[in-house]
Amino acid sequence: MDSLLLIPSCLFLGFLVARFASPPKDMAPALNWWVIQIALPAIVLELIPRLSFNIDLWYLVISQWLVFIGAAIVFQLIGSWLGWSRARIGALILVCGLGNTSFIGYPMLEALRGREGLAFGVVADQLGCFIMLSVGGVLVTAVYGGASTSASAVAKKILLFPAFIALIIGLIVGQLGGWPDQIDSILSRIGATLTPLALFSVGLRLRLSLYKYQLMPVMIGLSWKLLLAPLAILGLGSAFAVSANVLSIAVLQAAMAPMISAAILADQNDLEPDLANAILGIGIVMSLFTVTAWHLLLP
Repeated sequence: MDSLLLIPSCLFLGFLVARFASPPKDMAPALNWWVIQIALPAIVLELIPRLSFNIDLWYLVISQWLVFIGAAIVFQLIGSWLGWSRARIGALILVCGLGNTSFIGYPMLEALRGREGLAFGVVADQLGCFIMLSVGGVLVTAVYGGASTSASAVAKKILLFPAFIALIIGLIVGQLGGWPDQIDSILSRIGATLTPLALFSVGLRLRLSLYKYQLMPVMIGLSWKLLLAPLAILGLGSAFAVSANVLSIAVLQAAMAPMISAAILADQNDLEPDLANAILGIGIVMSLFTVTAWHLLLP
């Protein structure tokens, strides 16, 4: 419960500071740099070596990939039809294709489904959603962010993404038996800064009202992330006769709020950051209710 209370607390604190404390103009970009370059890789280096995977859990991984791929297809089609800019399409793919399957997902799963549900959720997060952030998310920033889209440029951007480098190192360390306790403790403490700093940064730019031009993309984006994507994962898993426990966690993780790190990537690559942050803030609040509703509907 403390973890869930941290989320609105940090958002609200950032909101208050932005309006009453006159923070430095470059505070949010500086915090975002720390989150992407330092804190996120630290979390990956800590968690990946501990991860164990059973082939029976394949749907937990595939489901998170499908949410992202589905978002890419849906928002490209809708964006082309409505005449949206490439930056807007890219922002929606990032924040509505990638879920907050760890910082919101972990405490919610533990509260709703117990320790077994949390263990399944870690697999969906690290091997599913996180790999999509490291590969698909970086690919989206390259394609929609105006940077060079040659194969070599995109590959270089993915391979040099700090969290992707941490993923490779973490896999190697896991095969060698994991980190010594002292290093593991340091990584844990550094990684623990991600959630409060990222949410505080979002709060600095959070607006309680939307511009008229933002209303439709916010509604469409959150309809996919909180309703249609988990519904698709439920239907597909049922068709493949996925076990009830695995299917429930896959659906709940698919239904989680938009990913904080994805919104920061959108910000850093100028993919309509105001819209990305609006979707993130509203999505976090709404997901606390919609994920609970999904939990009550699932086995």
